[in-house]
Amino acid sequence: MNIVPVIAGILILVGASFALLAAIGLLRLPDLYSRMHAASKAGTVGSGLMMIALAVVADDFATVTRAIAAVVFFVLTTPIAAHLLARAAYKVGYSLWSESAIDEMAENHQDHASRDAASS
Repeated sequence: MNIVPVIAGILILVGASFALLAAIGLLRLPDLYSRMHAASKAGTVGSGLMMIALAVVADDFATVTRAIAAVVFFVLTTPIAAHLLARAAYKVGYSLWSESAIDEMAENHQDHASRDAASS
């Protein structure tokens, strides 16, 4: 019995489970910021695991290289993109969920607004 297809199958199932959790998070979480967090973190892990599964079963070195490059690309770009989108959403006025415990951006946002007003 060859173990490689079994490992790839497990990676696909775990990756698909993370993708499912990301989709459920998009539907169930209360505000834009929580949804974005679920989509970026769980989606990155899910797609990364599925790309690793591809690299495990691929016979071609070029396919393995592309799959690993895709994982690196996901890990490097998704958190940065989610951070920038959340920051932009906050600046245009998307509010946090009413039950949020703390708004760490409020102080920083007001400092920048007062500094911008003073320089004008």
